[in-house]
Amino acid sequence: MEILKKIALVLIIIGALNWALVGLFNLDLVATIFGGVDNIIAKIVYVLIGICGLISITLLFHHFED
Repeated sequence: MEILKKIALVLIIIGALNWALVGLFNLDLVATIFGGVDNIIAKIVYVLIGICGLISITLLFHHFED
């Protein structure tokens, strides 16, 4: 399960960087790489990032060691 959470965190970071690019430069890198927002591969990437966000909700309740 820890590997899944790490993969989810990496995809969330990619999604966050993509949103930063959208906000700063109006550049959707995922859409650019995969041929547009309507491309099925781009949609799959967006859905995977969303699912990873849901998986990572558990991090809010995780006790971190100091």
